[in-house]
Amino acid sequence: MDFYPMANQILIVEDDLEIVDLLEIHMKDLNAEVESVNDGLSALEKAQHKDYDLILLDLSIPKLNGVEVCRELRKTKNTPIIMVTAKTEEIDKVLGLEIGADDYITKPFSIRELKARAKAVMRRSDASNQQTSDSKSAELDFGDLKINIEMRRVTLEGKKIDLSPKEFDLLILLANYPGRSYSRSELLDVIWGYNFSGYEHTVNSHINRLRAKIEPDMGNPIYILTTWGIGYRFNEDI
Repeated sequence: MDFYPMANQILIVEDDLEIVDLLEIHMKDLNAEVESVNDGLSALEKAQHKDYDLILLDLSIPKLNGVEVCRELRKTKNTPIIMVTAKTEEIDKVLGLEIGADDYITKPFSIRELKARAKAVMRRSDASNQQTSDSKSAELDFGDLKINIEMRRVTLEGKKIDLSPKEFDLLILLANYPGRSYSRSELLDVIWGYNFSGYEHTVNSHINRLRAKIEPDMGNPIYILTTWGIGYRFNEDI
């Protein structure tokens, strides 16, 4: 049996009570404390007022669907989220990844696979937090653009820039290694944990939104550059 500290908190968002019971049993095997709710509004209220280590979020829930819950949470929270989808919900699954879900699993799923994905997402979250605390500098200074790593704060010409968790993670990864080019597949693997093709457009969407927030001219970016035929890099000449 794998153990995690009791401090780990998991929220299950699912309206099928039989599935809730099953998930609670097996998530407790990860030595976590588990709570559950059966609708999106309740999930949003709980997740906004408490810091969870993982949220298992079903897409088809009443009052507020999983995509809407994820979108609202990502405005303020970096909580790891695994979306639970049906095979017919491919479009919603892709949208969920683009707005900030960390992983997804498709019904019907094996408990072994779900536990493996849950452990992987929580492990990546811990590693990301450790990487942030171990970064080269508490603040990266690129003239008008300043990045406070510890506070996860970005300012441009003295004005605070609001970034989603994934946008910030992308910026930190690129800015810590100016001039190093990352392929879309590498960025998927490092930031999202996906080491397969098919979701590269998720990276493109996040890069475009990040550029829209920090670049003075989207048509002529000065911070995040495209390395043609490879992917993206942070401008090494700043």
